[in-house]
Amino acid sequence: MSLFADLTNSVNAVRPTRTTMRNYDLPLVVATSLLVAIGILMVYSAAIALVDGPRFSNYGRYYFVMRQTLYVGVGVFAAAFVLTVPIETLHRATFWIFGLTTLLLVLVLIPGIGRRVNGAMRWLPIGPLTFQPSELMKFAALLFAADYTIRKQDQMHSLLRGFIPIAVALAVVAGLLLSEPDLGALMVVVAITMGILFLGGINLNIFSGLALVLTVIFTLTVWLSPYRLQRVFSYLDPWKPENLVKASYQLSHSLMAIGRGQWTGVGLGDSVEKLHYLPEAHTDFIMAVIGEELGFAGILLMVVLFGVLVQRCFEIGRQAIVMERPFGGLVAQGVGIWFGVQSFINIGVCLGLLPTKGLTLPLVSFGGTGLVMNLCAIAVVLRVDFENRNMMRGVRS
Repeated sequence: MSLFADLTNSVNAVRPTRTTMRNYDLPLVVATSLLVAIGILMVYSAAIALVDGPRFSNYGRYYFVMRQTLYVGVGVFAAAFVLTVPIETLHRATFWIFGLTTLLLVLVLIPGIGRRVNGAMRWLPIGPLTFQPSELMKFAALLFAADYTIRKQDQMHSLLRGFIPIAVALAVVAGLLLSEPDLGALMVVVAITMGILFLGGINLNIFSGLALVLTVIFTLTVWLSPYRLQRVFSYLDPWKPENLVKASYQLSHSLMAIGRGQWTGVGLGDSVEKLHYLPEAHTDFIMAVIGEELGFAGILLMVVLFGVLVQRCFEIGRQAIVMERPFGGLVAQGVGIWFGVQSFINIGVCLGLLPTKGLTLPLVSFGGTGLVMNLCAIAVVLRVDFENRNMMRGVRS
């Protein structure tokens, strides 16, 4: 009896205990939820005074926050749908998504179909709402680059077969985006594509050459465009008297807002710069309002949240690649590149670290298509993570 008891105890000692594993990545969900919630709050704060001006005099005081909440609702609904789509299904549909998005970029440039706002043709009217194809192209380029990298894995060291085809596709997209014009979206699309190609193992010499060519192209694009060139010069000396009233007006007021916030801010709702001094305070320069009202602490919180989001995307992608699911892995890491680059540019512009460029802060700035596509991108990462966890459990997704 004693021997039997000893054997039973030994078996129990090595028997694996049951573990509980969530079906989702908690840090990613928390970071995303906080960014969206802060976005709604700060859009309300930054836009509440806009109705006092002539441009938005016909809007109600709660118009922007209600619309932002509506966009969040649509985004959550779309994300819930995307979350049900297996990554393999998304992989098979990549070509059609990229082709349809390219067609939409063509349609938006046709007079009578696309809508012109502030001199740019970027929107397609859909009833009372508008749709921005360039935001969808970020998502489509992400899928296309991941699919291309996997299909051409054995040819990534060849200039002719591994690089030229995607360079042609990227050139077509670049031409369409610059025709709108939307240099900010193009920068993000290029960063996503280049990042995925680098992670996918493209030849380092080809990658370096491509980076050099793109640098030259972007330099020429800025140099040959007087208003873009003026932005660069004003960025170098924003406090020059003639720049203060023209090219560096937004930047100088953004810096004043952030400087006024100091360490802990002047208090939620007490921003002065949003009172018709800082243009686009609820969109491109919402970080300046956060800096003024919540101070350095608020900006640090935003940086930490975006850091967590990007880190989780890369970690989920790494897990997928280790489990021999390269498409899902590259897509997840591509989303990390997308959010990392776009948030870095937006925050860098508001802090005066980069020349002024119209690019929204993901999940936070006021907007429709951008916010919806941001939430859909997070949903894809959560789907990759869900399938990773199912594989760990030995369950087929």
